[in-house]
Amino acid sequence: MCTPLRRVARPAASDPSADTARVLVTDLDGTLLAGDSRARRRLRHLLDLHPCITVVFATGRSVHSVREILAGDPLVPVPRWIIADVGASVVDAADGSRAEALQERLRAGWPGTDRVRSALEGFPGLAYQDAVAQEGRCSFYLPPEHLTSGLKAAVAALGCSWTYSGGRYFDVLPVNAGKGAAVRELARMRHWPLSSLLVAGDSLNDLSLFELGAHGVVVGNAEPGLAARVPLCARVHRPALDGAAAILSALEDLGWISRPSRVVVGYHRPPLRWSQRGWQAPVSPNGILPTLTSALDPRSCDEDVVWAAALVTDQGTAPAPASALAPAQVPTFTRCSCPTPPTALRLALLPVASDTWAGYFHGACKETLWPALVSAPHLIRHDTRHWADFEEVNSAFSDHIDAHAAPGATVWLHDYNLWLVPGLLKERRPDVTIGIFHHTPFPAPDTFRRLPAACQLRTSLTHLDWAGFHTTTDADNFRRLLAGTVRPPRTAVHPLGIDHQAVQTRVGSRAAGRRSRGDGQLVLSVERLDYAKAPVHKIRALAALFERAPQFRGRVRFRLICPPPEPGIRAYEATRTRLEQAIADLNSRWGTDVWQPVDYVPRTLPFGHIVDNYLAADVFWVTSLADGMNLTAQEYVACRAAAGRSGVLVLSRHAGLAAHLGGAALLTDPGTPDDLVATLHQALTMTPRERRLHTARLAARLTAPAPDDWARAILKELSSAAGH
Repeated sequence: MCTPLRRVARPAASDPSADTARVLVTDLDGTLLAGDSRARRRLRHLLDLHPCITVVFATGRSVHSVREILAGDPLVPVPRWIIADVGASVVDAADGSRAEALQERLRAGWPGTDRVRSALEGFPGLAYQDAVAQEGRCSFYLPPEHLTSGLKAAVAALGCSWTYSGGRYFDVLPVNAGKGAAVRELARMRHWPLSSLLVAGDSLNDLSLFELGAHGVVVGNAEPGLAARVPLCARVHRPALDGAAAILSALEDLGWISRPSRVVVGYHRPPLRWSQRGWQAPVSPNGILPTLTSALDPRSCDEDVVWAAALVTDQGTAPAPASALAPAQVPTFTRCSCPTPPTALRLALLPVASDTWAGYFHGACKETLWPALVSAPHLIRHDTRHWADFEEVNSAFSDHIDAHAAPGATVWLHDYNLWLVPGLLKERRPDVTIGIFHHTPFPAPDTFRRLPAACQLRTSLTHLDWAGFHTTTDADNFRRLLAGTVRPPRTAVHPLGIDHQAVQTRVGSRAAGRRSRGDGQLVLSVERLDYAKAPVHKIRALAALFERAPQFRGRVRFRLICPPPEPGIRAYEATRTRLEQAIADLNSRWGTDVWQPVDYVPRTLPFGHIVDNYLAADVFWVTSLADGMNLTAQEYVACRAAAGRSGVLVLSRHAGLAAHLGGAALLTDPGTPDDLVATLHQALTMTPRERRLHTARLAARLTAPAPDDWARAILKELSSAAGH
């Protein structure tokens, strides 16, 4: 059984200052509530992402009726203000209170319901709407042939005004009331320029809204009388679309929201990371974030692309969630405290509360799914609360991508973090082509099936049109998992290379000199802290090497550059504790005043400093229990070749790169301690000639496509996967 999805909490509506005001004033029936469900869902989602757009309902319904709609219809946006009773009632939706002073002005001179009904009782065809809750107005049914001059005069004699719409609805109002009058008074109270308003309506009782001088949209399903009486001018939009779709079109034309894109890239992280120092770019030019940033840059990419990512947020402390607009146009939450990301890419950032993110990423992704991916199913820990967060974030991503994907769009997902999106999205949007690329290993079917939610995940993956992998083994595992499905996704193998030009340029700019062989040898690893990288295995192998080969004591140093993950991932914290204890024990056992066996660097270094380490290291050591392509190993080889220096790559047999380098690298099995020691010993004892030949063979095999070419080839393949 698949667990039902929870609805994601929505951000609170805001009320902007005059200099940032963008206000959508919309009727409900026939306007906001009209149109197909996809348009209504997209409008709801985008308004949630743009709290700088204040939503005001201007409706003939009563306040009670509006509240019922808000409670029962999940596609209705959250309003900041409610103008009800055809402009006779005004409610602050933030706390439910009445705008008493404003409402008194609007209802001034109202004779009361009883007097109005009594005065109009004798007019033919006039029937009071007993079933409709009403305040400060009287609503009747009236056939058009009975809208006589005598009736109008009787209303005027009461000191009231009236509206007639839909060929049957006759509303008697206080003389100062009406939708337009109420909006004008509210705008004056909130200091909103009328030029910052967009009004939307479909019937003649919305006519007064269009007489304010604001931007307007007459929806395609409007009654002919409204379309005829609203003046033809540039500020009034008249799309041939109904209800919510027409509002969306007007918002797009005004530039308040972006138009949907032909390509949507879905990844759980944005291309930049927010910290107290501001937005931080990845340190390396290689990896998924810089790869996609470079390949999808609108200055070099022909595709219309938007990047949909999550942004962890706590109100008042987090960066601004961005729309799918260029940075200069991105609206922000009013309480946000930092600028939007400085990137040319179009971003669509989805706010995710930090506690939800913790359950989703720290819990479900890293404690449930990650152990299966790296073939360590005994480490799987499943918490139903965390899985509910995983479902919630995937559901929110599905909504988010849906809102930004044009008809027939291509959706390119990345990695296991969004495994539930294909099923959720395809059910709603069969028109889009959905592909996913796995930068991680993909487990064997038997390992995958040990996941508590294996059925739910497998069902979702069957809705993919395309799936890409770094190695044929991973692709075969995926195909075997989905064997027997009615329409299995296409699969393809696209190993990812590195930006050789960027590496060579950086090598040329560094002044690191050649170390004398008399300085001993440096063994280097550059990797994030993760038990799948087997860092503790390295320290144990090094300890065994020093025990068995005393000649290396004082002559070999191991430098481990190992940035920690974000806080909160318990499995990684346990790995760090074991790693630091093993390093302390080894350094205590063999270290001297002038030599320490292990130089532990538990932080992120600038890429220039990483290149310096590549140039200084005699051996690069990769011992992953399971891995993707391992781009740092490629960077090491490229750096050594660019500088004309030899080096040795000791590479885990379980890294994706091993399948492409073949026997050029010294392959090692991290699951076999003696093999780790023996292979490292072999690397340290290679002759200079052997090292030169080794480096040349490695460099010749680094033929995987550069990031830009890799991404463009996949986008081209994805575009042809539709309806395969």
